[in-house]
Amino acid sequence: MINSPKISIVIPCRNEEKYIGLCLHSIIDQNYPQEKIEVLVCDGMSDDRTREELQHITIHHPNIFVLDNLVKTTPHALNLGIVNATGDYIIILGAHAELKPNYIQNCLIALKNNPNASCVGGVLENVYENHISKVIGLAMSSPFGVGNAHFRTESKDGYVDTVAFGCYNKNVFSEVGLFDTELIRNQDDEFHFRMAQKELKIYLDRSIRSKYYVRASFQKLFRQYFQYGYWKVFVNRKHKSVTTIRQLIPPLFVMALVVGGIASMFSIHLSILYLTGITLYILGSILFALKKSNQLEELPGIIGAFYTLHISYGTGYLKGIFDFYILNRKPSKTSSASSR
Repeated sequence: MINSPKISIVIPCRNEEKYIGLCLHSIIDQNYPQEKIEVLVCDGMSDDRTREELQHITIHHPNIFVLDNLVKTTPHALNLGIVNATGDYIIILGAHAELKPNYIQNCLIALKNNPNASCVGGVLENVYENHISKVIGLAMSSPFGVGNAHFRTESKDGYVDTVAFGCYNKNVFSEVGLFDTELIRNQDDEFHFRMAQKELKIYLDRSIRSKYYVRASFQKLFRQYFQYGYWKVFVNRKHKSVTTIRQLIPPLFVMALVVGGIASMFSIHLSILYLTGITLYILGSILFALKKSNQLEELPGIIGAFYTLHISYGTGYLKGIFDFYILNRKPSKTSSASSR
């Protein structure tokens, strides 16, 4: 592939000793010339064995570089990698992910076949480490769990509002700017919103595939999606706009649970309406859980993951409204902590 473009892969990383080796070896195993691949691991000063793992790999693979992310946050890591990237295209990758061997090749094919696209991405194939991570992953691949997040539900090829692990034409960052360093969460969604404002398109191609290791506890899932909801409000305030309609459904659901529960105590008609709504929601969760489950014992876990996703995101969103709009606060240090 003499005329193959150079690809830079930027990986934010901190304390990923269990996954970073798998991630990097999936890049090493690409069916694309390694001399055309540049890997920039932006490490947030890991204090586990991540640095040792990186040192061992970089000795044998001179196209993999480690950059010190002294600020230790994801957007700073992303920007550090982007400004040091020398490739024609830049792929943003998570340390918990593994690329399929044809990932880079299929990204370039998708870009060629869709010349109006400034970024392409694909779908996530969940990797389950235990029963809990499996039911969480099944819930997150259902439209009942995550709405129209096509990179999770694998519902279509076409133009979308966001993708995971996108491959960007490098000039996108010159036109749009870098990632917002104020955003500990939702920095990719916010960046894609700015792309849309510039009329730069994102294309999802289901032939572009990666594996992702799913969180293995409901507690981590709750905290993750609480932060997503919370930070989404901060993004909205910065842009003075609701970036997607689907983000409003979980907070409206949580409000309906609370307000409806209180109101139903004072009216038999409201009580019937409230119980009918809850019943329909429960029946919907059961129906979609049945569609995703392969075994009967998975059903309770999938349904529980649905509830966790919706309630955590909704309560985080409402907390964000209270903090950012009513109290006019900045994000607290607690809310800025990683959920990894």
